[in-house]
Amino acid sequence: MPVQVVDLFCGVGGLSRGLQQAGLNVVAGFDLDETCRYTYEYNNNIPFHQGDIRKVTENDINDCYANDAIKTLVGCAPCQPFSQMSTKLGDSVRDDEKYGLLLEFGRLIKDVKPVIISMENVPRIRKTDIFAEFINMLYEEGYYTDGGDVVYCPDYGIAQNRHRFVLLASRLGDIHLLQPTHNRKSVTVRQVIGGLPHVKAGEVCPTDPMHITAKLSDKNLERIRASVPGGSWWDWPEELRCPCHRKKSGQTYTSVYGRMRWDAIGPTMTTQFFCYGTGRYGHPEQDRALTLREGALLQTFPMNYNFINPDVHFSIRDIARHIGNAVPVRLGEVIGQSILQHLEDNNINN
Repeated sequence: MPVQVVDLFCGVGGLSRGLQQAGLNVVAGFDLDETCRYTYEYNNNIPFHQGDIRKVTENDINDCYANDAIKTLVGCAPCQPFSQMSTKLGDSVRDDEKYGLLLEFGRLIKDVKPVIISMENVPRIRKTDIFAEFINMLYEEGYYTDGGDVVYCPDYGIAQNRHRFVLLASRLGDIHLLQPTHNRKSVTVRQVIGGLPHVKAGEVCPTDPMHITAKLSDKNLERIRASVPGGSWWDWPEELRCPCHRKKSGQTYTSVYGRMRWDAIGPTMTTQFFCYGTGRYGHPEQDRALTLREGALLQTFPMNYNFINPDVHFSIRDIARHIGNAVPVRLGEVIGQSILQHLEDNNINN
């Protein structure tokens, strides 16, 4: 009986690639965003199915599996409604069209009845009514789960100050995420991007079109030259500081316009990692923000992962969105290894 995986909300394939690297057979990815198709299929050789999960049916999913497959269904519903900023808005986040997508995942679980499930999201989702409803559904459908784990990414070799919530569930019995694989203090930015060629702000590396960085204004060039690794805009001369930071209400936002440190982890890679002013995305020593390649590597995508469709004009912003929205590949690999360990514990060979 082959173990086969379908990945919902697959994006450009961070989770799928990680599961593949662990040794699992991912047979399909589903996502609403058609712009993810090229990158997903080109790099992973997995069929991409474009569509709104609200309209995806039991038959759509089951048609992807072999008749005798041990079905595994994984997914990372969009996390924006459950982010720290959104939860501050209270009940208004329920108006976000993405808020109910976790229950759409639940609907497909009930219909498809996979043997193993994995879902990944921001830690704050655990405090929502919609997550409680999701967990109760799993118990009612006969799944075993420990309720999930909040993962600190450096514990698994990911050089980002990133916390994610990972839940595993199985019809076979207890299933758990692997224990940390790395010493978090030994994971650094230097290990990930330290060997890349030098590029200036607004330039592209001649040997790698992904090693491209956004332009900086004259003012921001002055600012980054006045920045120190691990520091903040407090290190700048008064005349370089932004008007909002001179106000008392803005003085605590010290992580924006910051440089990373070589021998520490980097910040969470968001869709804005290419912007110097949106976080600590300044290169540790070069006067620029991160390149697309550096962001992808910090998201643990392989060096040869190709995000550029040669037939479509691309912008830095478009590809940064794909990279920032992805599940880190290494986290996907850990999830895959955890699933394989569970199968082995239950005397099932992959």
